[in-house]
Amino acid sequence: MLDIHLHPRSGEATETQHLEGTGCTRAVLLPNRNSEDHCKEVMGREPGRYIRFTNSAPESADSIEHLRAGVKDGAVGIGELKFSGALDAPEVLRIYELAADLGVPVLIHFQENASFTGFERLPAIVKRYPRTRFIGHANSWWANISSANDNKSGYPDGRIQPGGLTDRLLADYPNVYGDLSANSGRNALARDPEFAAGFLERHKTKLMFGSDCGCRDGHGTGQSQGGALKGKCTAQETLALLKKLAPPALFRRIVYDNGAQYYALA
Repeated sequence: MLDIHLHPRSGEATETQHLEGTGCTRAVLLPNRNSEDHCKEVMGREPGRYIRFTNSAPESADSIEHLRAGVKDGAVGIGELKFSGALDAPEVLRIYELAADLGVPVLIHFQENASFTGFERLPAIVKRYPRTRFIGHANSWWANISSANDNKSGYPDGRIQPGGLTDRLLADYPNVYGDLSANSGRNALARDPEFAAGFLERHKTKLMFGSDCGCRDGHGTGQSQGGALKGKCTAQETLALLKKLAPPALFRRIVYDNGAQYYALA
């Protein structure tokens, strides 16, 4: 299995503890700007197990230069980007253009009133930048799996109404992909299993498994997130849902094949 959304660890916790605890064999490391050197060290200790992204706050004066240098130095993508502004702000548009020029994806945390706001304008952006590969993630991305969504609840419940913007983005644009990580992804699968099973099949070439989990060992130790995930491993919960919702071939495609193909892994 491939975890496409593993953040670098600090202190005594290690990336490999979480990776092995969840049963994953490989991972994509998503650093902030200050942890990129740590990711290189992790990759050096365990060759072939990890690949990494590069990152920088869009508002930083040297953001484009840093990201360009990061890809030149071996990063395979940009992100996870978090930005307390609009998804079509000028400083963000420059990153979309850069990602297209460099041929790497950009992974975005969409969360209304917090990060990359204005989700309803995303179709215009992905149409404007057809060479940019967008990987959608987080609250607004997964809340909009349903057309009945006001963007006020980070983890909405109840049955999903067809026609949600996220569903349409994945269907209509070949440059849009979905990251199933975090409680937002888990919640989207759990709230309406019947819809979720069809959604997984419908977008079987576009969806990738990830953890984005704060626990230390892949079994929930140290997980401080409340609600459904308190004391649990986000990755384990999502994997359990995927096993229930997807037949074996589809499960393998989502938890490994799509990501391996996407990142050209052997």
